[in-house]
Amino acid sequence: MPHFVVEYTDNIKDELNVRAMLVKVNQIIIAQHELFPIGGIRSRAIELQDYVMSDDQEDYAFVHASLTVGAGRNQQQIDKTCSEIFQMMKAHLAELFDQRYIALSMEFREFSEAGTYKHNNVHARFKNRG
Repeated sequence: MPHFVVEYTDNIKDELNVRAMLVKVNQIIIAQHELFPIGGIRSRAIELQDYVMSDDQEDYAFVHASLTVGAGRNQQQIDKTCSEIFQMMKAHLAELFDQRYIALSMEFREFSEAGTYKHNNVHARFKNRG
């Protein structure tokens, strides 16, 4: 169940190519050698129209991501996954970073399976896949 959520300011919508970034995130997660079930991967973006950043004196922009997974992975696995995603995000935003004021951040969260409710038939598609 890795869920990747990225928030971004609307002033970079045209340059960000957010869908391409989400596809890259999924590819990184899938490549983690069956650490995460493919059928549980969710990546999504939220465009922010109402925000204030810093002193509000420039056309600042930001991209903030969070990766949330269920418990059960060790710290080395989490660090590897997060590092690869963040490095990809930096590369994806490199041109924008050179052109304007922008802040990029990412956080990791782990939650307990207790209190979660799921109904998913996507896992079956990947169950017998090699």
